[in-house]
Amino acid sequence: MLALYSAAPFGVRAHVWGRWATCPFRRVAAHVPEEGRILEVGCGYGLFSNYLALSSKRRRVSGIDVDVRKIVHGQRAARQALVHGARADLHLQPPGEIPDGPWDAVVIVDVLYLLDADAQAGLLRTCAGQLALGGVLVVKEMALTPRWKAAWNRVQETLAVKVVNITAGEKLTLLDPGRLGGWMESDGLVVRHEALDRGYPHPHHLIVGAKRRSVASSQSP
Repeated sequence: MLALYSAAPFGVRAHVWGRWATCPFRRVAAHVPEEGRILEVGCGYGLFSNYLALSSKRRRVSGIDVDVRKIVHGQRAARQALVHGARADLHLQPPGEIPDGPWDAVVIVDVLYLLDADAQAGLLRTCAGQLALGGVLVVKEMALTPRWKAAWNRVQETLAVKVVNITAGEKLTLLDPGRLGGWMESDGLVVRHEALDRGYPHPHHLIVGAKRRSVASSQSP
């Protein structure tokens, strides 16, 4: 997987390797359908999009981001993945815009905190509206507990956004996952939560919202 970025500049390779080591991507991917149309919002260097495409060739993966610097390297890695039969289409997309669905899954990994609360709610609503029946909205964000992990995450992200400038954004808006899940429920999704922080210094938290296939299925016991 990381070999896809072997020709990238050192800074890109360091960022990608660090992300792979500190984020539970495999556990997040376990909640993404193994086939169908998959969209990753805020794909950055395309690390997770390319991983999803490589781990199941039946997925048709699209990744979008607002940062041209990252998309360029992600596209180069995607061309390497294509040699192995994996197809990930990565491209620039204006902030707040989502390609038309229906999508079998929409994935958002560590992106929402870069938006203010209203924008987070709006993005979740838009993504939920683009899901196919039975599709899932998979959101990985950071919890506010344990407090020491949340404090470490805030320091690290503040450096990334305001000092090192490797993440596009102006301020951090870290919200309780319960609030995010509540918005997803109000958008008509059936939501479940899973803590993914065990073994990591960050308070990783997963929220999965499924779109009911029919009214009848939602009423069944």
